[in-house]
Amino acid sequence: MTTVRIRYWAGAKAVAGTATEEVEAATPREALAEVGRHRNDPSFDRVIGACSILIDGHAAHDADLDRPVVGVVEVELLPPFAGG
Repeated sequence: MTTVRIRYWAGAKAVAGTATEEVEAATPREALAEVGRHRNDPSFDRVIGACSILIDGHAAHDADLDRPVVGVVEVELLPPFAGG
């Protein structure tokens, strides 16, 4: 396991109650599951489930969440944005 730094943006930051946190995990998916278990909050799960995910600055697809983490990895959670 290694360090996964999770960075929350906008509504994800509001529901997480923090801008960043770090967890030890083998994959990004495990890291996201861990922060969800820590909170045990349906609102958190709903907002995070709607987020776009970046891993080290690159758009992540579902399969990317299961790739083993090597070194410190940054996972960013970006909720849908509205505006015009």
